[in-house]
Amino acid sequence: MVCMVFGRIIIFHFPNMVESPYYPGMDLGDLKPVEWVGSSKDDLKSFPANVLDDIGFALHVAQTGGKHADTKPLKGFGGGVLEVVSRFDGDTFRAVYTVRFAEAVYVLHVFQKKSKTGIATPKHEMDLVKLRLKVAERHYADAYGKDDR
Repeated sequence: MVCMVFGRIIIFHFPNMVESPYYPGMDLGDLKPVEWVGSSKDDLKSFPANVLDDIGFALHVAQTGGKHADTKPLKGFGGGVLEVVSRFDGDTFRAVYTVRFAEAVYVLHVFQKKSKTGIATPKHEMDLVKLRLKVAERHYADAYGKDDR
């Protein structure tokens, strides 16, 4: 595990395993690594198991270069910043990630939508996504030696 600190935001990197525990014999060497920005991984771990499965599978699809059916572009960011929504027991959970980078998937923010009115993502959540996207861009340039957005 590699940990990098940018200001107050920490990015964790967990290198890929060689073989999938779910698909024996499948080589995972071609999967893009997932980079977790800030508290996104811990936040995801606090969600119900069904939500973890939904979001985890959507991220796996992103690692392979695909797009999960429950994933849509997050408005206001141009291309490559996506949101997956999972509903469970009357609650809505969201994960925002970016596939702008050729060699990694960055999970920018994971949260439970608290608002009972409207479907728009609250401003404070959008502001955090913007901040973490900038951190991810810096991290990608430093860690991968590239700036290929």
